[in-house]
Amino acid sequence: MMTEAEVRAALQAVHDPEIPVLSIVDLGVLEAIRISGEKVEVDLLPTFSGCPALGFMAEAVRSRVAALPGVGEVEVSFRLDPAWNTSRISERGKLALQSFGIAPPGEAPACPYCGSHATRMASPFGPTRCRSVYYCDTCRNPFEQMKAL
Repeated sequence: MMTEAEVRAALQAVHDPEIPVLSIVDLGVLEAIRISGEKVEVDLLPTFSGCPALGFMAEAVRSRVAALPGVGEVEVSFRLDPAWNTSRISERGKLALQSFGIAPPGEAPACPYCGSHATRMASPFGPTRCRSVYYCDTCRNPFEQMKAL
């Protein structure tokens, strides 16, 4: 019989399409797993309702879970309640963000490249709704910070 722990472990290999070093588990979008016989239901919390990556994530979850022994059916649902927020990002997720050049959410970000706190916001608008653009005055690299939502 399939266990929730086995499904959760399999979902560690499903990565956010926009931040490929970050699993959906560590991003905190995995809300619930329900198992009934050969059916597995997975609830995900989108980082925002209009996220263009939702279809990719759902298909990756279906594919990964369906490959597990004993799984006959996989259902993926997106829930808006509770709302996803950045406090759901795991410590491992925050380290993955830094390795990708994105400062985790919080006050006055340190540069993910050199660690300097001599940083300043260049724009509150980043490439996605949940990120801002910063500039490091020490190493002179631009970088993004995940907004605290």
